[in-house]
Amino acid sequence: MTAIDLRLGQRPDEPGPPISAGPQSYSAEVTARLAGEAEQIIARYPQARSALLPLLHLVQAEDGFLTPAGVEFCAAQLALSPAEVTAVATFYSMYRRTPTGDYLVGVCTNTLCAIMGGDALLEVLAEHLGVHAGETTTDGAITLEHIECNAACDFAPVVMVNWEFFDNQTPSSVRELVDQLRSGAPVTPSRGAPLCTFRQTARILAGVDPGTPDTSPPGAATLAGLRVAEEPR
Repeated sequence: MTAIDLRLGQRPDEPGPPISAGPQSYSAEVTARLAGEAEQIIARYPQARSALLPLLHLVQAEDGFLTPAGVEFCAAQLALSPAEVTAVATFYSMYRRTPTGDYLVGVCTNTLCAIMGGDALLEVLAEHLGVHAGETTTDGAITLEHIECNAACDFAPVVMVNWEFFDNQTPSSVRELVDQLRSGAPVTPSRGAPLCTFRQTARILAGVDPGTPDTSPPGAATLAGLRVAEEPR
């Protein structure tokens, strides 16, 4: 365990909270609306249970995190038990078990990002926002998260907002980033698709909202090895 984990109360080796908060069941109106979208998702797969991951994103978009109502809905749609759905949902870190803000701000502190200042970024954001990793600001705008490698080491230290990349960050740039998010000012990721809210992102991952395609070119650092490999010997 690192010093930053101790300071921020983060225990990566401990399981997250159980799926128990939030609504225990959906109203008939919500169930009917979600069922129509679930039908479209399930139809894409030769076996219905293969649709579980996008269905979890669908109900996460509804509540902002996974709730007993969402788990029960997925189970009913796929003829699974709630325990089977929960076993899958709790395996993946993208499925949230506590209320999540409009913007999930994740700071990578794995090896290269840590060496390049990731620990400092997490500490700066915790102090600036007044929350620890895993907590949400009182205005519901920002949830701060400690995350592992995002396969973007060539742009370290990296911060992700709703899983969109913000590369080569500094203490001053991350403070400015979260201030812009909280104020509603437009924010553009370093690359990837345009930024949207956490719930909108979940609908895109569920496959019920097409979103905006990523048209950004690869970064120069990403292509450096390819250029070296193509140089004449």
